[in-house]
Amino acid sequence: MGLSDKELLALPFYRTSDLFNEIEKLVLDYAVAMSRTPVAVSDELFAKLRTHFDDAQLVELTHVIALENMRGRFNRALGVGSAGFSEGMVCAVPVDADAIK
Repeated sequence: MGLSDKELLALPFYRTSDLFNEIEKLVLDYAVAMSRTPVAVSDELFAKLRTHFDDAQLVELTHVIALENMRGRFNRALGVGSAGFSEGMVCAVPVDADAIK
């Protein structure tokens, strides 16, 4: 369960990484599209998701992505920083999404 250190470091380049399978890459595409402002989930992307997930799974996946976005935006707006739990561990550095296209 969870991601390895290698996978965490590869997240900014998940599209070209062999550490993620096609379904994982599709889910990450969805998370990226949902995280944009404004949200940019294409009909094509959602159709691809429907081939792998049923309605209940899509609702749950969408909920988890939206919840994590809410947490991140909430913390950024209030200036809440790191609690130090990952001190000395791997922490993927955010990359400009446009830079990895």
